[in-house]
Amino acid sequence: MNNFSYHNPTRIIFGKDTIGEVGHHTAQYAKKVLLHYGSGSIKKNGIYDTVVSSLKEHGIEFLELSGVVPNPRLSLVKKGIELCRKEEITFILAVGGGSVIDSAKAIAFGTLLGNDEDIWDDYYMNKDCSVTRSLDVGVVLTIPAAGSESSISTVITNDTNDLKRAVNQEALTPRFAIMDPQTNYTLPDYQSACGAADILAHLMERYFTNSHYNNLSDAFLEAAMRNVISFAPLALIDPSEYRYRAELMWTGTIAHNGLLDRGRVGDWASHAIEHELSGVYDIAHGAGLAIIFPAWMKYVYHHDIDRFVQWAARVWNISVSLDDKETVVLLAIRALEEFFRSLTLPIRLSDAGIGPQDITRMAENLMKGSDGTGNFVHLGQKDVEQILRLAL
Repeated sequence: MNNFSYHNPTRIIFGKDTIGEVGHHTAQYAKKVLLHYGSGSIKKNGIYDTVVSSLKEHGIEFLELSGVVPNPRLSLVKKGIELCRKEEITFILAVGGGSVIDSAKAIAFGTLLGNDEDIWDDYYMNKDCSVTRSLDVGVVLTIPAAGSESSISTVITNDTNDLKRAVNQEALTPRFAIMDPQTNYTLPDYQSACGAADILAHLMERYFTNSHYNNLSDAFLEAAMRNVISFAPLALIDPSEYRYRAELMWTGTIAHNGLLDRGRVGDWASHAIEHELSGVYDIAHGAGLAIIFPAWMKYVYHHDIDRFVQWAARVWNISVSLDDKETVVLLAIRALEEFFRSLTLPIRLSDAGIGPQDITRMAENLMKGSDGTGNFVHLGQKDVEQILRLAL
């Protein structure tokens, strides 16, 4: 187990009918806020009305910036930065899923940058960047998936060059996150499935590590993976069953709040490769991960086959009595693919209507500003191309 430091300041307010508390929690930080959300679905399901009523009840003035889309765009971030500076906004309330929250975080730290700083070139394209200041961010979570509600991460797509990049800094961690699983009842099945794939991927990125003797976090990660595998299909069968939605929502937060990767170094190559996929094709992040992760596993499992055997046994209940470890691992990878397929997610690029034409371009894009990706196995451009070809 590696040395580590852990601190997560996000206050979680979890449970039925908690959205009405948003005004109380926001009022502790500001009396004028930017209300940031997506395409308007929160106005159809009543969440918007509940949030606005609570803000008004607590005397909070708000300006609105809507229009966040999946794979949130740099152009909207820049619009938000300009608005916050002009109106002297000091707090951003993100109402939505990971895309909205990531966009809010980008606006929050971008607002405080100097005039000689460029948010994209100096931060998203610079892996050594340091964010020390940010406006405060609060969250009303409506889609369990990205875990951005209590993470240090923000991922943005540059709509001028199709690059998708992340900034990971503690200053970006939200102050609070209100999480009511009832908000998930009306999610489209595909959105719920993509969310489950994203949660599972966050867990697997942490699980496949070169750090040894992490029995407790191994067990936590395995239990969380089994939780997703158990409850995601049930949530699709019975979308309004509170306990299924609650399990997924809480697992999504735990998967990406930094707790489960203490003492270990995760991989993150699959996420990096998927960012290039969704940057070029604008595919849903969870769907892209369902395509990339099995292909990555097929390419790297020989690096530490015993870790994959452990995953096969403890997560998929595949017998380890077989003498052929490779057979056990390949059965587990097939089980993962079948799970994604059962959620109606693509598991091949061809399932998403994507051919080989942009493989070299995506691999080259990943190398921009980087010497490669991955910690479990460090991958260069040719490795990434091979993984993408395995995903065809």
